Amino acid sequence: MCGITARIGEDDSLAPLLASLQNLEYRGYDSAGVAVQNGRGIEINKFEGEVSKLQSELADSAHDGPVGIGHTRWSTHGPPTDANAHPHTGCEGRVAAVHNGIIENYTELREELQGRGHEFTSDTDTEVIPHLVEERLADGLDPEAAFRDAIDQLEGSYAIALIVDGEPTIYATRNGSPLVIGVGEDANYLASDVPAFLEFTDRVVYLEDDDVVAITPEDHRITDANGDPVSRPVETVEWDPEDAEKGSYDHYMLKEIHEQPVALRQTLHGRIDGDDVSLEDFPPGSFEGVDSVQFVACGTSYHAGMYGEWLLSKDGVEANTFIASEYAASPAPVDEDTLVIGVTQSGETADTLEALESARQRGARTLALTNVIGSTAARTCDDALFIRAGPEIGVAATKTFSSQVATLVLLAERLVRDLTGSPTDDHAARLDALESLPEHVEVVTNDTQAADVSQRCLGDNGHFFIGRGNAYSVALEGALKFKEITYGHAEGFAAGELKHGPLALVTPETPIFAVGTGHYQNRLESNVNEIQTRGAPVIAIAPRTASGLVDTADEFLPVPATHPDLVAILANVQLQLIAYHAANEMERSIDKPRNLAKSVTVE
Repeated sequence: MCGITARIGEDDSLAPLLASLQNLEYRGYDSAGVAVQNGRGIEINKFEGEVSKLQSELADSAHDGPVGIGHTRWSTHGPPTDANAHPHTGCEGRVAAVHNGIIENYTELREELQGRGHEFTSDTDTEVIPHLVEERLADGLDPEAAFRDAIDQLEGSYAIALIVDGEPTIYATRNGSPLVIGVGEDANYLASDVPAFLEFTDRVVYLEDDDVVAITPEDHRITDANGDPVSRPVETVEWDPEDAEKGSYDHYMLKEIHEQPVALRQTLHGRIDGDDVSLEDFPPGSFEGVDSVQFVACGTSYHAGMYGEWLLSKDGVEANTFIASEYAASPAPVDEDTLVIGVTQSGETADTLEALESARQRGARTLALTNVIGSTAARTCDDALFIRAGPEIGVAATKTFSSQVATLVLLAERLVRDLTGSPTDDHAARLDALESLPEHVEVVTNDTQAADVSQRCLGDNGHFFIGRGNAYSVALEGALKFKEITYGHAEGFAAGELKHGPLALVTPETPIFAVGTGHYQNRLESNVNEIQTRGAPVIAIAPRTASGLVDTADEFLPVPATHPDLVAILANVQLQLIAYHAANEMERSIDKPRNLAKSVTVE
């Protein structure tokens, strides 16, 4: 949640700060603000609303300077107002701070500060930070010592960037919330996520929990909680800056749907070797000794985990999927022979990180399946496997789901061979189909009729999505996409469960999307017949070879005929397009759906 950015150089920083905030807006768009040292103090500008409002207000501003911090907010403490927008200052305006996360003991700190005469102007937990720093500066501490003293008093999760008037330095730290340094030629940067400054530099340093960094125009210095120097490597990000731009598309989401063939080629590149898989860090035998697999994840990643569970279970490997937030509260039994896989696009999802830590502390082996090299999950798990999808800006995940599932198909092959001693059933055909998956997705995106179908299927009583086997997880994902960006009621069901309650909700105004893969086809056709006898329209998403389903459905969205284990991935692309076009018709904020943010870094 929320996006932090900062820049320090010899030249003015306001324009790059605003550009970075625009790049980070997928992390939160309730309000935005900047603080810049301009030689006359720290100038604060912040407004409720999107970054574009801030940019408009500052279009003719002379409030520029070489040192600045910025923030785009997703509200946790206090409503989205000008007063609650970041940056926040202390009583004297000498210190400005931006913060992601939650300060759990802010109530006690605020009361103590008020007791010592401090006055607060917002409802946020963040505001205690600049007050604490200003107080210690008044006691004679230098800025870094005052910053350290303040963060020593904080409890909770946070990423903080702070500037002090007259000091050509940005001070920052993290604990459970991401921060990355951008190392430039003429300036240095700081942000919650790489896309913030990718157009300025591709050289990065990933900070770890309890790192304290002081950034100057020429350098950065990292120390640990005790003040001892720490070395973190400078890495080069391989993402192209254009990957994080919208280009000619109306929305990032549509661009990213159409990028799935490219993303999948990146995911699969070099990882299929004839009728075997070649995972770079997992040669044959890597998982010998593993008895069972658990997936922990949230949202779209949870649905990908369900897909992985289905793949493993059908080939004889014990596997289960858990919602990460529930796993931490009620952990499943594990031992040293359990592999716990955290599926997380960002690698920073708070609930997933907590679930992985719970499993690790109880002796399980942990693996992060993520898109982000250098993320917390990738660094703290025993192993990491990267989906290589490239940056995804739209809040509603699209290409990362496809790349997660494709990676899980590869991982399942390695796990099954290591755990059972044999390849998966029909492995050669499945791997051949996997290699063809990018071309098959391209067929869907180029020839889809989803725009027309979506207009004819906007129901008044909600939208239901059904499937069996691997299509069940895609039914859930299709419903999630629809509700995320249309704000309409949508639910996904295992098709066989309709008669156990949900059928009571079916009316002629309730469109049903039925995902057919070739698995359990006769049963799915029976479910469709049950629906149609109640008058509800059925939209089938399946290969044309599913003739019974095609002939019965009221509407039909075809996908290429391929291995039935992979058909659901193609069907999911059609469901993404259905959700997109329905939301576009309804004039929703597709890339910035209300109340949601891209990376959920608070519990």
